[in-house]
Amino acid sequence: MKLSRLLKHLVLPDWWVQRVFARSDLAAIGDAIAAGEKSHRGELRFVVEGQLPVSSLWHDQSPRARAIELFSNLRVWDTEENSGILIYVQLVDRKVEILADRGIAARVPQAEWDAICREMEACFRGNEWKRGALQAVTRAGELLASHFPAGDTNPNELPDQPLVL
Repeated sequence: MKLSRLLKHLVLPDWWVQRVFARSDLAAIGDAIAAGEKSHRGELRFVVEGQLPVSSLWHDQSPRARAIELFSNLRVWDTEENSGILIYVQLVDRKVEILADRGIAARVPQAEWDAICREMEACFRGNEWKRGALQAVTRAGELLASHFPAGDTNPNELPDQPLVL
């Protein structure tokens, strides 16, 4: 456990997340997810987290490990075609992770998702939070549309609205 990381997470107030992503920004992200899912069979779940739980900090849990935990807890893996995608934004650490379920991972290499993460982080460094998030959702939707185009039935299996923890 690094003391500096612990302090950053403990000192940051809860309202900071709303300052970074306003309600209107979160609504725009949700609308972009819903619009994109009309062109593909994938299911996007966008999660923003400010402070990590103390237990995560105590065990020095990485943003990637936290994303894996949330992927499971939020049941992103539980889609009919194994086509769930988690976009996880860890605000305090300023890290982004994208996890793809096995159906998508078999067709889209992790390097593609990692490139989207780095683009988001570059926008975030410039305090362009909404722009970075919307670009990532759009790019993820394009990848999914090319590998999992929409079919005759296209159920919405995961919530479109971002989850703020």
